[in-house]
Amino acid sequence: MLTLLMNKIKIGLMSTTLVVLSLNVKAQVLVDDYIKEAFKNNIVLQQKNISLEKAQYALKSAKSLFLPTIAFQGGYQTADGGRNIPLPLGDLLNPIYSTLNQMTATNKFQMLENQSIDFLPKNFYDAKIRTTVPIINSDLVYNKRISEQQLVLKETEVLIYKRDLVKNIKVAYYNYLNALQAVEIYQSSLQLANEGLRVNTKLLEGGKGLPAYVLRSKSEVENINAQLVAAEQQVVNAQLYFNFLLNRGADEKINSDKAQIDVAKVEGQLLDVPVSNSREELKQLEQVIAINKNVLKMDNRFAVPKLGAFFDLGSQAEGFKFNSNSRYYMLGLQLDIPIFAGNRNTLKIKQTVLDVENAELNANLVAQQLNLTKRTAQNNLKSAYQNYQSSLKQFEAASSYQRLIDKGYNAGSNSFIETIDARNQLTTTQLFTNICRYKLLSALAELERETATYQIN
Repeated sequence: MLTLLMNKIKIGLMSTTLVVLSLNVKAQVLVDDYIKEAFKNNIVLQQKNISLEKAQYALKSAKSLFLPTIAFQGGYQTADGGRNIPLPLGDLLNPIYSTLNQMTATNKFQMLENQSIDFLPKNFYDAKIRTTVPIINSDLVYNKRISEQQLVLKETEVLIYKRDLVKNIKVAYYNYLNALQAVEIYQSSLQLANEGLRVNTKLLEGGKGLPAYVLRSKSEVENINAQLVAAEQQVVNAQLYFNFLLNRGADEKINSDKAQIDVAKVEGQLLDVPVSNSREELKQLEQVIAINKNVLKMDNRFAVPKLGAFFDLGSQAEGFKFNSNSRYYMLGLQLDIPIFAGNRNTLKIKQTVLDVENAELNANLVAQQLNLTKRTAQNNLKSAYQNYQSSLKQFEAASSYQRLIDKGYNAGSNSFIETIDARNQLTTTQLFTNICRYKLLSALAELERETATYQIN
């Protein structure tokens, strides 16, 4: 009975590690669906999308600076005292008017009083609608270009995070599958250990077994139980992290299917590393260089005059009067030509030149780093592939060894301790093969990230 049960479970274990030459489409579809869900729900990605939206509004704001600005302006003033202008009209004209009245024997010419005009107005208001429009202003042109480049910068930043998110989701999903299958392996091993304990207990009760075998069987059961508990905790932890990436509930169920390996794809990538047209990181640095160059151009044009026009339409008078005499319009131009600013503009240009040089050096450095990480990822894939192939051979050898020991135990030529050792070896190689499989898949995901070959959109 023990032999029959061990053979059934062994067949189940071998079926989970069978080398498959075609990609498991269902598992890949599940991963792709989870990636789409993460693109919608991941919190960090939502924050980066908000930054992208802000950059879009900043570009619209930069474009709006070319349009006229219309604003209502109003002011009110009242005062008493202060400087004034005396006008002695009475002293100047009254003697003349008096002579004229005597000559004409009439009072047609009335006497005048001296006047005084204050400098400060009393109850004076000025209300107007002012329209201003830039005519010549190179800063506005460069600000618009810089805003456009900053928008591209934010778009690239979103794409970079999406690629990182794709890799993290794939690795987290493979770790979850690995943990699940480890639990299955320990459960199968525990079933074998419990059956061994039951058989040895029956043999001891029948006077044909040894107490040492029963004790060893109990120890084996407890050891596997502890390993099973640890494996189940690994499943929980992997589930927590995966759901965190998707911004889901911690206990949200994860659909799973055994991910198989496209061996031809792996071998192809070991021979030739696929490369996308351009890494987003390099595009991002190109935008940084372009932004600094535009800033430099803008700084170099500090001496270019700025010309603007304004048009006022309003009313001003004392005592809040509003009539044809109070209404007015005013049209004008405003020219700004810098003459001296303490060499601040020249110093600013030198700083911007250094910013351009630093951005170019950083771009060269990152290009080398990306090439290094790409080659490292390919080497990691090669190592993972070799380990996986080795694990398959180890599992095949452990399976053959377990079958031989099992037959020898049934024939009485091998001890029970040897059967336990063979079973442990089979379980260990099964776990190792399972780990190597998902390490290989994770290495594929890493190389996919470093070569930027996943289709984001």
